Amino acid sequence: MKTVLLAGGEGTRFSEESQYKPKPMIEIGGMPILWHIMKEYSHYGFNDFIICAGYKQHMIKEWFADYYLQTSDVTFDFTKGNEVEVVIHNMRAEPWRVTVVDTGRHTMTGGRIKRIRSYIGDEPFLMTYGDGVCDVDMGELVKFHKSHGKTATLTAVIPEQQKGILNIGGDNAVKSFREKNVGDSAPINAGYMVLNPDVFDLIEGDDTVFEQGPLSTLAEQGQLMSYMHKGFWQCMDNKREKDILERLYSDGNAPWKCW
Repeated sequence: MKTVLLAGGEGTRFSEESQYKPKPMIEIGGMPILWHIMKEYSHYGFNDFIICAGYKQHMIKEWFADYYLQTSDVTFDFTKGNEVEVVIHNMRAEPWRVTVVDTGRHTMTGGRIKRIRSYIGDEPFLMTYGDGVCDVDMGELVKFHKSHGKTATLTAVIPEQQKGILNIGGDNAVKSFREKNVGDSAPINAGYMVLNPDVFDLIEGDDTVFEQGPLSTLAEQGQLMSYMHKGFWQCMDNKREKDILERLYSDGNAPWKCW
């Protein structure tokens, strides 16, 4: 099963670091938060990634191109005249297949998903954003998705965040999707989803915001289910949230670190 990561938007510029790199490349514990998210999925056996890049997408491509150099010992032999011999020792790399797709700098979230349709095929796929971590059991999430036979499953949590509110029925079906108001304590969309290829038909083009159009339509059609998660989830929308994640990781208390 493929995993799609939305990592192309310009996002919120909340620090000097974020002025010069995509938010998913901002580091927690010395590694991009994108890497942390991929490690979560990889722990559950999902190793085939499609990254929807856009803003400064070359930085994401360059990072993965050099990844094995960053994690291995390397000998650069300049003694052979005009040739340089590079020898990799003890290569330590993940068992990943990573496809980085330039989905456009200004494309909306739905449009980014639409643009990678040719890489997905006819199978269900996982999807999340490149700026949040959690300790969701991905295997159980996929099992739940397959059990109900609907088009989409999203992971729901109840943190104090200003995100999209979910009206969830007793059968775990999402009845409606709206923006969160101050004082709300209802579940929100944590962003860890499983989607059937049917979802592509609900995305009109680059200007489609996935959370507003397609998700609302799926809820109205009874095709959107929620997987309730009572564990850890944290997005990184500002410096305070980045500092929270950094502190948890440096203290050895990162709930998302399951590897």
